[in-house]
Amino acid sequence: MTEEAILQGCLKNNAAAQRELYNRYSSKMLAVCYRFAHNREDAEDMLQEGFIKVFTQIHTFENRGAFEGWIRRIVVHTCINILKKNKKFNESVDIIHATGVQVREDSVPAIIQAKQVVECIRSLPIGYKTVLNLYAVEGYSHREIANMLDIEESTSRSQYTRAKAMLEDILIRKKILHKPRPTGTDGSGKSGIDWLLSINHR
Repeated sequence: MTEEAILQGCLKNNAAAQRELYNRYSSKMLAVCYRFAHNREDAEDMLQEGFIKVFTQIHTFENRGAFEGWIRRIVVHTCINILKKNKKFNESVDIIHATGVQVREDSVPAIIQAKQVVECIRSLPIGYKTVLNLYAVEGYSHREIANMLDIEESTSRSQYTRAKAMLEDILIRKKILHKPRPTGTDGSGKSGIDWLLSINHR
């Protein structure tokens, strides 16, 4: 079934089209939910609620961008709305401010590192994890994040900075990253933490 056929079927509340849409995109969207959720069960709840919104709002899709991107935005906003009902975003934690880091020369391939980084991000306090995911992975601006989370733009920036510092420390302690050579980069012009975040981007 083509994407257009799925879209048209869903507009008519066709069960087969809705099932096809879910089967096609649910795995990717579950991965999105998992990054925001406390555990897999919570992620699955976010996914289900997200797809309910996709089906009820599908008439608002205007073909101005990728259909998958539109679904993803709805799922992300669903995750945030659920978190806002149950979690506090402005958390007070002790931060170890790590300096720039770089990728270990004997590190595992990037795709495995990426999975490790996702798990490390999930271990961050909920407020830091949420801002880090929204900014570094989903690509939202700090202004957009501030509007989504009902916080000041400066709060989003400071939480992102602190989240990145905490993540650096976790990755160093897990020996995924190590403290930099004098250049402080991996040769790409980015610090190790920025490089690892970039390979996780979308």
